[in-house]
Amino acid sequence: MIKIAVASENGKVTEHFGHCKNFMIFDTENNQITKDETIANPGHRPGFLPSFLNDMGVNVIISGGMGGRAIEIFNEKGIEVIVGASGAAKAAVTSYLQGALKSTGSVCHEHQYHDDCGN
Repeated sequence: MIKIAVASENGKVTEHFGHCKNFMIFDTENNQITKDETIANPGHRPGFLPSFLNDMGVNVIISGGMGGRAIEIFNEKGIEVIVGASGAAKAAVTSYLQGALKSTGSVCHEHQYHDDCGN
């Protein structure tokens, strides 16, 4: 089983991981979604969210953009990071499971410029 988290708002992938409204968590097996749930973002503070999602058993995180430090922490925990995604969260997960969704490496370098992420 692979557990995939999508940084989301209103069912769509958000531009910036740390400032998303919620995370849609998808349980998948044999490249099929078996369960999904939405949890509120517990708050953005440095280094917290990667550990929070790791503790939930997440294997993959999908987002529009993400800070470099968060990517490093996810990588240290063996969690695959896909950035540069957009559109419906469920469609992004389906695309990932089909091997069609690849990370663009869209890294947010400065928090004050977070609105420019992914451009």
